[in-house]
Amino acid sequence: MGSLGGYCVKLCTRVQQIYRTTPQSIPQLESVIMPTTLQTILLLMCSNVFMTFAWYGHLKNLSDRPWFVAALLSWGIAFFEYMLMVPANRIGHQVLTVGQLKILQEVITLSVFVPFAVFYLREPFRMDYVYAAICMLGAVYFMFRPSLGA
Repeated sequence: MGSLGGYCVKLCTRVQQIYRTTPQSIPQLESVIMPTTLQTILLLMCSNVFMTFAWYGHLKNLSDRPWFVAALLSWGIAFFEYMLMVPANRIGHQVLTVGQLKILQEVITLSVFVPFAVFYLREPFRMDYVYAAICMLGAVYFMFRPSLGA
């Protein structure tokens, strides 16, 4: 997570700097960093890395500790998730509906969770992940259908 984590922190810092000036300065992000949708996707991906570790990392690292220790540590990790998630949703809502943001979040969650489960938690890969992804593609189609002119 080294280089991705570093990039996430830099991106979040830049977003907060621009957002703090005035709400009217949010469109500057598009010219300063990248298109709004791509900003949203990258922030959501970074947020999901933190979320996945907060929700599931304790299963590997803290399984021998009391549940409340894992809960407190997870809560601390989740703080960083929210520091990325809130700007992602505010930026994304400029060009996406709330429903589109939600399904985008779910697709990203599955995209982050599967490698985490397989490589970090050492869970076996299951075809159920593929079937779930196929179902999500249908959900993406229906949520983005108005934007596609369908």
